[in-house]
Order: sequence, then structure tokens, then C-alpha cells
Amino acid sequence: MSYTTARKRAVGLGSAKSGTEHYWKTIQSSVGLLILVPLFIFTFGSILGSSYEEVIAYYSRPFPAIVAALTIAVGWLHFKNGAQVLLEDYFRGMTYKVSLIVVNCISYAALVAGLYALVRLAL
Repeated sequence: MSYTTARKRAVGLGSAKSGTEHYWKTIQSSVGLLILVPLFIFTFGSILGSSYEEVIAYYSRPFPAIVAALTIAVGWLHFKNGAQVLLEDYFRGMTYKVSLIVVNCISYAALVAGLYALVRLAL
């Protein structure tokens, strides 16, 4: 039996100041992906199996290029937010900090590499 109060048990556990904002960002990116992924599949599927020259000509048009860029950007940012929640749940201390830095670096590097490849393809 513990005689400590609820306040004493909660001291040091942190505050919930940014959880709502993080949750809404994740929900917004989920809804964005709900719209973007079918559009990306529709635009990417029609050019799948074509020659290199046809792909370059296709992604030089604005609509397929914008849909692909938005899907890449929103997808990797959604991954970053989801991985952050996972890390917050399962890691503490220095392991959490290092893991969060690694996930952020991977997410942003993949986002930049995808957008760079798309720009090189479209221009």
C-alpha cells in the first residue's frame, strides 16, 4: 500500500503542452495522405512500364510532378511524426534523444533525396 498522493506520483513526469498540436499534425497529414496516395497511384500507374523519355515528358507536366512532390513530402513528414510517437513510448534518456535525431535525419534526408530526384526528372 502506498501513502503517496496523486500529485507526488505525478511529479517529474512532464507536462502535456505539445501533445495536442502533435496529434493534430498527424491527423492532418493522415487526411492529406488519404487524398494524395490514390492520386499518386493513379498518376504513377499510368506511366509505369514506359520508356525513360516518356517518363521524363510525363513528369515535366505540372499535375503529376506536384502530386508526386506532395506525396513524398507529406509521407515522410507523417513518418517522422509517427516514429517520434513510437520513440516517446518505448525509449527514455539518451537512447530516446539519439534515436530521435537519427529518425529525423533519415526522414529529412529521404524527403530531400526524393524531391531532388523528382526535380531532376521533371526539369
